[in-house]
Amino acid sequence: MEYILIIITAVFVNNIVFSQFLGICPFLGVSNKISTSLGMGAAVIFVMTLATLVTTLVQQYLLIPMNLEFLQTICFILVIASLVQMVETILKKISPSLYQALGVFLPLITTNCAVLGIAILVTQKDMNMLMSVFYATANAVGFTLALIIFAGIREQLEFSRIPKGMKGTPIILVTAGILALAFMGFSGLV
Repeated sequence: MEYILIIITAVFVNNIVFSQFLGICPFLGVSNKISTSLGMGAAVIFVMTLATLVTTLVQQYLLIPMNLEFLQTICFILVIASLVQMVETILKKISPSLYQALGVFLPLITTNCAVLGIAILVTQKDMNMLMSVFYATANAVGFTLALIIFAGIREQLEFSRIPKGMKGTPIILVTAGILALAFMGFSGLV
């Protein structure tokens, strides 16, 4: 039951984009089309889950025993960047088709603050290994859901008559705000 609550909370109630405001850059930048949003979402799910697993191990078996918790952010950034680079290299050799599919999204994830944010949140909440991986995966799915919904709305906005002063960035920001308000409706769920 606890894991179901984690999923509902991470995907709908405390969505990483709409309530924690992490990952806003790729949310606004990559959400032009549903196909690119799906690619970015898949890459985020994979990297966020793997990065949380590795950073939790680094925190528990390296930083805490050596009293180096103050280096957490720097270590996590290095781990995430190294992990993304390693995954990119492995994918290029093992599965060129998957590498082509993820293409530009893997390097973009290195600068996605959502990945670092979840890794830090997991350590702050003092979750065990299984729960932290589950939490990271659920948050990544929530990020992907937000990205796909927003991409669908943006695709429909291209066919709408929008006042001249609202075209471009203004309508995108207003739409993102309305979508965030819609997700606030889930706050009474859990």
